Amino acid sequence: MATAVFEFDAVPFNPDGWGPPDTTAATSAVPYAPFSRADKLGRIADFTRNLNNANTTRHRNNNPADAVFDFTADDSFTTLTGDDDASFRLVDGKPPPRPKFGPKWRFNHNNHRSNLPQRRDEEVEAKKVQAEKDRARRDRLYHMNRTGANSHQRREAAVFKSSVEIQPEWNMLDQIPFSTFTKLSFSVPEPEDLLFCGSIENYDRTYDRLTPKSERRLERFKNRTFFKVTTTDDPVIRRLANEDKATVFATDVILSTLMCASRSVYSWDIVVQRVGNKLFFDKRDGSQLDLLSVNETSQEPLPESKEDINSAHSLSVEAAYINQNFTQQVLVKGGKKVAFDEPNPFASEGEEVASAAYRYRRWKLDNEMYLVSRCELQSVLEMNDKRQFLTVNALNEFDSKYTGVDWRQKLETQRGAVLATELKNNANKIAKWTAQALLGGADMMKLGYVSRVHPRDHRNHVILGVVGYKPKDFASQINLNMANMWGIVKSIVDLCMKLNEGKYVLVKDPAKPQVRIYEVPADAFENDYVEEPLPEEEQAQPPAEDAVNAVSSEISVAATDVEDKEIDAVP
Repeated sequence: MATAVFEFDAVPFNPDGWGPPDTTAATSAVPYAPFSRADKLGRIADFTRNLNNANTTRHRNNNPADAVFDFTADDSFTTLTGDDDASFRLVDGKPPPRPKFGPKWRFNHNNHRSNLPQRRDEEVEAKKVQAEKDRARRDRLYHMNRTGANSHQRREAAVFKSSVEIQPEWNMLDQIPFSTFTKLSFSVPEPEDLLFCGSIENYDRTYDRLTPKSERRLERFKNRTFFKVTTTDDPVIRRLANEDKATVFATDVILSTLMCASRSVYSWDIVVQRVGNKLFFDKRDGSQLDLLSVNETSQEPLPESKEDINSAHSLSVEAAYINQNFTQQVLVKGGKKVAFDEPNPFASEGEEVASAAYRYRRWKLDNEMYLVSRCELQSVLEMNDKRQFLTVNALNEFDSKYTGVDWRQKLETQRGAVLATELKNNANKIAKWTAQALLGGADMMKLGYVSRVHPRDHRNHVILGVVGYKPKDFASQINLNMANMWGIVKSIVDLCMKLNEGKYVLVKDPAKPQVRIYEVPADAFENDYVEEPLPEEEQAQPPAEDAVNAVSSEISVAATDVEDKEIDAVP
């Protein structure tokens, strides 16, 4: 079988210059133009154009072999000089795509005539403004994409103030990042009821049928007293501590703050006192724990000025006012109260107090350590000779432009979307309410939807609806793990039990997701350390019309309390 032979053509040698000779038999029909290495080139070859010329010649001569390629008249292969740079273009001559977003001429349907073009200088300025808006939008989308996995990062970029002023003499002992809290887990047995105090009223079930079309005005209960008593000021807890009923003492508000610490963005602080072998978790007078945060975990920042009615401080005061009045309005008017073993431990004789039951419960942390907490219930529901305890709380809408969901339009038809938005913007607050319901052993938790009458009126509100949930089912719905919450409490208790006797404070860092532990003097947070306390009589009052007046009134009341204490201390 014969083997195919491949023969190479002879490669001519050019001793006079670079490249092949000018005229060779092999390259006579190749479209080539001589050039120098330093020249700027245009098109090296245009086969399409010359092939058309060749076809024309071929058809004219009726002989394909006689086709002649003539490049003398074609300037496509001329080199470019510096003056011709501006005329240089790519082979792709398609027009550039039109911008997807940008100013467009729109037909005015109102007066049936199109808008006139702007003058040249105005058009240039409009383009600059539009370009700046597009750049800001891209930057905003970029930051939102980067912070999509962690809802706290963008809010932490803002400047948040610490809930307590760190004094120079305080000694920082440790700092715990929130990332360690997610890995903790601890199971506790069912709690034991030690004592029931106070009296509560029955829940009015007609509020479950409320809709935005049948809204009710939120009433004000100025004559009822609401109590925000800390752990060590509770006479029942002092008595239980003297009887050695437990080693650790707290309230449901403090425990829920620790349990849901990893969901918090704003700064908070808890005072820890180690007395002998006992541990007390307290809150300061006028602490942020007495208020309710609004839009804490939202991506949209709130106004920073306290003078604005939509600032974080003003909304916290407004939310606390709404929540207190809402818990009393949803009760049966003139109904029979359910009294328990002991009366309200904080009420004076003849004083009208808010409907509240205090349930003192004990949990076993280990063989030698027990925890006692005071848990609060707001109402009771008696059905079929069965008694169900309820916790009552209210979500409040202040301006729909911050959330993008108008409750009056969506609450009746898209209640799930409204709740999902609130879970995104108030994840910490709702989780704490759920934890308090679980700690208190509530059979049902009621969530009310309260909105302003007008977005700029922060004193008048209406109730748009009330929804009830079972605490355990709702906890699983919002991904709240009870074992993880108790794991956080157990780890903090174990850490504090290793400390020496004295006073300490847990402070949530205002800029980072972590908790810091400081050792403070024994007289800390007394008189000189009081920072804008919220008086008891002011808690039941609506927010002042001007936020500045509200802040000044709080400061004046605080100064009066300090002067009274100093006068009483004078022998």
